[in-house]
Amino acid sequence: MRKIKTAQPKRVDRVQVGARLEKTLVKVLKGLAEYLDISLGDLLEGMTLHALEGKAPFSKETLAQIGRLKTVYGLDLTAKDSHQLVEARDEEH
Repeated sequence: MRKIKTAQPKRVDRVQVGARLEKTLVKVLKGLAEYLDISLGDLLEGMTLHALEGKAPFSKETLAQIGRLKTVYGLDLTAKDSHQLVEARDEEH
């Protein structure tokens, strides 16, 4: 497991967000945060900051762990599925 590099801490104001995510995706993200020994919020902040700079957020080792977590939790969604997901309960109506 790689350690997160620590720089001089920056003080920020955090806010609670109400966001809904696909269930198995959340399980993988929580598992990854646990593996990296960081909070889910820290993981999401880091991923977002990397994405906004066009940088890849994960090492090869971390990507391998993500692959294992995807298998364990049955996550079969890919980037191609982005913006095309609908709620399962919406299809019932």
